[in-house]
Amino acid sequence: MSTKKNNITANITPLGDRVLIKPTLEDEKKSASGIIIPETIDKEKPQQGKVIAVGAGRVSDDGKLIPVSVKKGETVLFSKYGPDEIKVDGEEYYILSES
Repeated sequence: MSTKKNNITANITPLGDRVLIKPTLEDEKKSASGIIIPETIDKEKPQQGKVIAVGAGRVSDDGKLIPVSVKKGETVLFSKYGPDEIKVDGEEYYILSES
């Protein structure tokens, strides 16, 4: 079943300088003093994920293509307020612009 999901995301190609990311979640978080913070309190969006697909890049003012600097399979950090959320076969993904 995992192979089917990978095949579906393999058919998604972001446009321009956009990147498709599969968010990674941390299992549990602890405060500085070692207290485990319950999931219900810490419901922030994940701020890191694995790059699933990348667009061709952006076109500069002089017409040259500037490729996206991240590659498929890399782990990236991003702003929790920046990405657009999509669901593919019930799985959550983010699309965001590299710039």
